[in-house]
Amino acid sequence: MERIPVIAIFDIGKTNKKLFLFDSQYKIVYEKSAKFPETVDEDGDACDNLESLRMNIFDSLKEVISLKEFDIKAINFSSYGASLVYIDENGNALTPLYNYLKEYPEKLHNQFYDTYGGVRAFTHLSASPVLGSLNSGMQLYRIKYERPELFKKIKYALHLPQYLSYLITGIPCADITSIGCHTNLWDFTKMQYHEWVNQEGALEKLPPTLPGNKALTTNFMGNNYFVGIGLHDSSAALIPYLVNFHEPFVLISTGTWCISLNPFNQIPLSDEELSNDCLSFMTYEGKKVKASRLFAGFEHEQQVNRIASHFNQSALRYGSIKYDQNIIFKLQQNVLQNKGVIDLKASDFSKRDLAIFSTDNEAYHQLILDIIAQQFFSTQLILKDTDTKKIFVDGGFSKNEVYMNLLALFFPEIQVYAASMAQATAVGSALSIHLFWNQQSLPNDMIELKYYQCTLVK
Repeated sequence: MERIPVIAIFDIGKTNKKLFLFDSQYKIVYEKSAKFPETVDEDGDACDNLESLRMNIFDSLKEVISLKEFDIKAINFSSYGASLVYIDENGNALTPLYNYLKEYPEKLHNQFYDTYGGVRAFTHLSASPVLGSLNSGMQLYRIKYERPELFKKIKYALHLPQYLSYLITGIPCADITSIGCHTNLWDFTKMQYHEWVNQEGALEKLPPTLPGNKALTTNFMGNNYFVGIGLHDSSAALIPYLVNFHEPFVLISTGTWCISLNPFNQIPLSDEELSNDCLSFMTYEGKKVKASRLFAGFEHEQQVNRIASHFNQSALRYGSIKYDQNIIFKLQQNVLQNKGVIDLKASDFSKRDLAIFSTDNEAYHQLILDIIAQQFFSTQLILKDTDTKKIFVDGGFSKNEVYMNLLALFFPEIQVYAASMAQATAVGSALSIHLFWNQQSLPNDMIELKYYQCTLVK
């Protein structure tokens, strides 16, 4: 039997650690998922178990290499990018993989921003709100001042996607999609490292930057493979859309967070945008992507549980609620809708008395109506002054008929599509090094689209 040429992609999330094999048409031919318990750092804060992750990478790769039906040509990685792995001169990790939600010391926060121009000026340069440890460069700054002896031992600080690649290649490198994702390391006005990186001695801890579409040739278990340098997950998820669509579009990637990504908006962030949780990402080609964030998936989960409890229903029932325009018409006539300033931190629904709704179906439609009001405000921030033709929605909400119809209702001048593709982040990581391993032309049917057009008729 002829072996199938494939690329192996490790997609490392906070919860699930996945391995996929894609064939030359980017169809999944093998997948494996692993979870392992978190550990704690020296302060007792929960964090990913770096040693378990390291062993999982090696064990999983050895396992798929031994499969007779597949011929692995290349390997790449995608992961959350706001975590750093600090290695010594022998490549050994010096610390736990600190959680990007770890509380940041107020004294160091004030010291940093006071030294480098103040919060307002700095956030404009770094194209990111103040996010504490989620600004990953601040983690390195913290080590310098809290643990100077450890700082001296650090040979390189690698973002997690590049550390995963380093495990296989032994070549330390940096990547612009990780550097450019709310790290505080990058000056988006000069498109280079911010001056503090050099002044604080951090620059020498950062390895050379390689292009995201670069693959290194590596020998592993006696065979040569092309190995990518790893990509930040949000930037990787955008790649299939950039490959398939060339008219200006916005991608709303939905899950716990709903992140609106506009790769066609190069306008610098305004004070309003920064204060409303907007930031800039980078594509693997080094182009800016304006983004806005909304905690809508989490809000949806919390409020669905409240509805289910109040109406004595199973929360699972709301995964398949059908859109009812008559309910929406009734709600807009009889229930006070937000016409003023939108609060992005909590939906209006969290303050609503469920007793005013006659059915749980009616309450659920109001929940989505309130979430869409937030989503419209959030997405509109990155749409302004651009000629956007289409909005694509992927992830959990793309399968929600109520959400999709109401999104189309709120954006009548833009074509709204539910986009369906298997594992966009992993596919994007594979596509980034297509030319190294795949002799086939890029397929044009990777993404399935469902068009939504919605008007209220009564």
